[in-house]
Amino acid sequence: MFKRILLYSDGGARGNPGPAAVAYLALTENGETVKQDSRYIGKHTNNQAEYNALITALEFAATLKVEEVVCHLDSELVAKQLTGEYTVKNIELQKLWRKTKQLTTCFKKTCFINVARTNPQIQRADALVNKTLDAESSKLSS
Repeated sequence: MFKRILLYSDGGARGNPGPAAVAYLALTENGETVKQDSRYIGKHTNNQAEYNALITALEFAATLKVEEVVCHLDSELVAKQLTGEYTVKNIELQKLWRKTKQLTTCFKKTCFINVARTNPQIQRADALVNKTLDAESSKLSS
C-alpha cells in the first residue's frame, strides 16, 4: 500500500493533570490524508497526552504495514526522549516511552522530528484535540 507514512500527532491537557485528548494525522509522502483521528483519554498530564497521541498514531500506522514512519511532534521533550538526547526520569513517562519503542519494532525505520507548533499539520492536530476537549467539556456540563 504505502512504503512511508508521515505522522503528525498532538496531545493536550487542560490542567496538568487534567482532562486530556489526543489527535493524529497520517499522510502520504505527497501530503494526502490517509486518516485523522482524535479521542478523549481522561485525566492526564500534557506530556502523557503527547506520548499517548504518538502511540495512537503508531498503532494506526502498524495496521498499514508500512516500512517507514516519520513522526512529527511539537513536544520537544517527547521527541528528544525518543531520540535518546534526553533521559526519561518520570515513571509514568518511562512506561509510555517503552510502549512507543515497542511499537517502533513494527517498522523497518522510524524517525522522530520535533517541529514548531506553527506547522500546519500540527495545527490541524491541535485543532482536533481542542474540538475533542470542547465536546467532552460540553457533555460534562449538560
